[in-house]
Order: sequence, then structure tokens, then C-alpha cells
Amino acid sequence: MAFLSIPALVSVILIFRGVSAFECRVVPGKLRQIDAGIGQVFGVNDTNGIYTLYGDTWTQLPGQLKHVTVGPAGVWGTASNNQIYKLIGGQWVQVPGLLKQIDAGGDQFVAGVNMFDHIFCLGKDATVGFEGPGSPAPWVNIPGGLKYYSCGPISCWGVNVHDQIFIRKKVTPTSCAGPVDWEHVEGSLSMIEVSTDGDVYGVNYIGDTYVRHGITHSNPTGTGWSNIGLCFKSKHVSYDLGHLWVITTNGSIMDCV
Repeated sequence: MAFLSIPALVSVILIFRGVSAFECRVVPGKLRQIDAGIGQVFGVNDTNGIYTLYGDTWTQLPGQLKHVTVGPAGVWGTASNNQIYKLIGGQWVQVPGLLKQIDAGGDQFVAGVNMFDHIFCLGKDATVGFEGPGSPAPWVNIPGGLKYYSCGPISCWGVNVHDQIFIRKKVTPTSCAGPVDWEHVEGSLSMIEVSTDGDVYGVNYIGDTYVRHGITHSNPTGTGWSNIGLCFKSKHVSYDLGHLWVITTNGSIMDCV
């Protein structure tokens, strides 16, 4: 897959219902999944090629992954055989364990789900200290079942096979499972992402994109969902530093601000 430089863009004004307007630009290239965090953007395409955004240009990284994530815990990914990798010194280093989806958006901890929808997290000491073979990786199994799981600074959110939404509160770098059990949140989403500043976005089964309102440290659950009202259908979203990154149902990449 060949990427073009970003200056060749098409701008579109989109309505953010009841709040403000988003201006979205088409970013050349095609991706299946994208993740943004701490000012960086990574993604993978349909052939598991890995890309990152340097300035205005997509650059391909060595290796192949089906899911990639970037956040305070670094850059991590999972391969087609569910093996886990961390990017260390420009090289992908295998981490013990198996996950189909992984998220590095927590406070220097990672979390994800395996092929059986079992939920796991790895605390700060292990994520920061992991340097390769011999480094401990004591994954913590969290009760429950989810197909997608994402964490931020004050809570973790997930969706199950029935597209039901759940939140787990009071997670910390040293207690990534948190002391509080799951809370069911109204709504229905097929995937969900928590940004490193705590914003929550998700996509439902028909490709509509939603944002959660009213999230604070005292009320991590927030107050309700709003349909952003994009004029295209989405299959994956990620948010960081004022940019909503969207992968449309045909694999196109949109950068909305």
C-alpha cells in the first residue's frame, strides 16, 4: 500500500450535533485500525502493515500486526496469531501472553482482551520495566467478558459481544484491575476508545460515531451519549489532542478537528 503526503487533502465540514462543527480532512491511504495517543498516531492496514505518522507523512514500520496502540505505556501491538509485542528501540519485542486487542491509553499500564474475550491488564512496573526476554509480565485477569477494552487516566471502558457498554472505575498504575466492579452504561457500541485525556468515543453496528459527555474525576461515567452526525460511516475511531481520527467503512482515513 502506498501512502501519499498529507497536504493532498479534501476538507469537509461536518455537523457535531448540538455542540459545534467538526472540520474533517481526508488523509491519503487506507487503514483498518488506528490509534492516537500522547501526540502520536499509529495504524495497521488490511495486510497487517504497520504505519506511523511523522510530520505530514505516513512511514511504514517493520513487522506485521493486526492491532496497534500508543499511549503513556508506549507502543504495543498484537499479531495475527495473538502474540503481543512492545516497540523497544525501534524493534518489536515479544511479550509473554496472548491478546487479540490491546490498549496503552492507561496511566502507564496496558489492557486488552484475548480470543476468548477474557480481559487482562499489565501494571506500570511491568510495562515500563519490560525490556525483552526475562522481563516479568504478570498479566492480571479481570472478571468478565469483553470483545474490546480501552483505558484512560481515570477509568476503563469496554463493550461485549452484545454491544453492551461497561465502565471500570478507580483503575491505577499499580492496580490496573481497579477495586470497583463493572458498571453497565446505557447505549450500544461495537467498539470504544478512551483517549489519554479521558474523552470517550465509540462506533455502533451501523457505523455511527458517538461521544460521551459529562465525564469528570468525580463522575467518570459521564452523563450521556451524543451522535456526532458524521456524513460517512465509521468502523474505528481514536481521539487525541483535539483530533478525532476515523477509519471509515471503506478504510479511508479522516482527521477531524
